[in-house]
Amino acid sequence: MPRRLVQLYAGLVLYGVSSALLLRSGLGLEPWNVLNEGVAERTGLSIGTITVLLGAVILLLWIPLRQRPGLGTLSNVVLVGVSMDAALSVLPDAHGWAPRVGVMAGGILLNGVATGLYIAARFGSGPRDGLMTGLHRVTGRSLRLCRTAVEVAVVVTGFALGGTLGVGTVLYALAIGPLAQYFLRLFAVPEPAAT
Repeated sequence: MPRRLVQLYAGLVLYGVSSALLLRSGLGLEPWNVLNEGVAERTGLSIGTITVLLGAVILLLWIPLRQRPGLGTLSNVVLVGVSMDAALSVLPDAHGWAPRVGVMAGGILLNGVATGLYIAARFGSGPRDGLMTGLHRVTGRSLRLCRTAVEVAVVVTGFALGGTLGVGTVLYALAIGPLAQYFLRLFAVPEPAAT
């Protein structure tokens, strides 16, 4: 249990830091942060605050989908946005192509590490992932279709609101699956032995 808790909270904090790195690169954000940044631009609130608020709204959408949050779900709602704002308060913008590409690549890699850490801890999915698995269960559509439809809608809406879409968004979309799979295996917590 202690290892799982450390993994959960380290993963969630690092997820927020990885999102801050992507933002500072200026080369594009992961899909949900395109939306978060767009809403932040329109409201004047920080992107971390919007991340927390939208996470809470998404949790409300779990009710008709009959999804059950876990400790990881509730922690995700708060910690990712808080750690993102904390990281943004100390990370400078990257200037010049080489630093921007390096910060973007570091953000994508760190996001894969963070995803592997917090999901492998097995304390429940994040609110956005639970929305997709809930839609899959309720509609009977493939998980791939549900995830793609939600992510495309989020990116289009976020971009229309002023969120940053760029090469980082595309590279994130291509890299996060393989990275998450690798780090999930690396950080897998062994199941307790049956007695």
